[in-house]
Amino acid sequence: MIGQVIFIIILATAVYLFSKNVAKIRRNILLGRDTDRSDRPAERWKTMAKIALGQTKMVKRPFAAVMHFFIYVGFVIINIEVLEILIDGVFGSHRIFSRPLGGLYGLLIGGFEILAVLVLVACITFLARRNIAHLKRFSGVEMTSWPKSDANYILIIEILLMTAFLTMNATDHKLQLLNFGHYIKAGSFPASTFIGPLLPDSANALEMIERGCWWFHIIGILAFLNYLPYSKHFHILLAFPNTYYSNLHSKGKFTNMASVTNEVKAMLDPSFVPETAGEIARFGAKDVTDLTWKNLMEAYTCTECGRCTSVCPANQTGKLLSPRKIMMDTRDRVTEVGNNLDKNGKDFKDDKSLLDNYITREELWACTTCNACVEACPVNINPLEIITEMRRYIVMEESQAPASLNNMFGNVENNGAPWKYSNADRFNWKESS
Repeated sequence: MIGQVIFIIILATAVYLFSKNVAKIRRNILLGRDTDRSDRPAERWKTMAKIALGQTKMVKRPFAAVMHFFIYVGFVIINIEVLEILIDGVFGSHRIFSRPLGGLYGLLIGGFEILAVLVLVACITFLARRNIAHLKRFSGVEMTSWPKSDANYILIIEILLMTAFLTMNATDHKLQLLNFGHYIKAGSFPASTFIGPLLPDSANALEMIERGCWWFHIIGILAFLNYLPYSKHFHILLAFPNTYYSNLHSKGKFTNMASVTNEVKAMLDPSFVPETAGEIARFGAKDVTDLTWKNLMEAYTCTECGRCTSVCPANQTGKLLSPRKIMMDTRDRVTEVGNNLDKNGKDFKDDKSLLDNYITREELWACTTCNACVEACPVNINPLEIITEMRRYIVMEESQAPASLNNMFGNVENNGAPWKYSNADRFNWKESS
């Protein structure tokens, strides 16, 4: 009973803390402006199933896709075994699913073990890619010590959890063969059997190792759960809603502000009566609260994998822009705003903004708006929306566009085209040819 009480207290505390942190992230996301992403639900479900569940955009890098698939499937399926551990911990039972599932239980445990080995292989491979091979896309000015350490922590935690799981099964199997205590003969152990010769033969020692690994495995999972909200690996949960709420319009479509559109329509048609809309606080985005909740959700969904930056033509030609940094800066800023709300109340202003304090104008104007980053992202994150909204603020609120753009704006206004020639001279090229 003491063990059950301790387990229930640990479980309840972990669930409470996780719920509290998730609620805080949800609050931070909803600091963004409203946007409607409820249209075409059938297409949205299809997009989520294909991209988040099916991992279809991962296959552009086949080796990484296979390794990630091992971890992804292992994480999802092995959690069925976690459900059994939770029930056993609460009710004091042992392998409670073994009797109702019968022979199927052995197949499940055997499958879990094979997946655990594949997860181990994938995690060790990814650690080597990051720390030995030093792949270029895992580096950059934004990849400071914390992002690099965060990735390593997650991989090491996965390795430790899978090792504990296999060791727990190996000791359990030996205790079953010894007919010791409550260790009923159940399960199939194709992988952990190889650990058996490394373990002691004493039943008491085996029980201590089995119980130790059992507690380490489940407490490790609960600790991992509470680490997720502070980590880039929160994408494990957010990838699904993020892909569901994807932008279903063509990638080149630029959104117009209703207030500006109404003003133009009124100029062209004096009889035009615009629909009543809320007060427009700002054209474009200067800070995270000017972005939409979907932009902020994407910031928390970013996996920092660097695929966007690795295909960005501006970044590849040595310019300052990194789409990954745009998303990481947005996440850091909205987290800072949320922390300020918690500490100082909703009226507190810290005189900082996403523009200038986090993202420089040089980064914004380096973007070619080619959508390569959007196409490359495995979970449909769109850094370009944030870039264009911040550019819109610079142009419409501050009138501080680069000189080349100001020349183009003037030509469009005066000549109806981006070039400096008047309408009357537009076809001179034809006469000269």
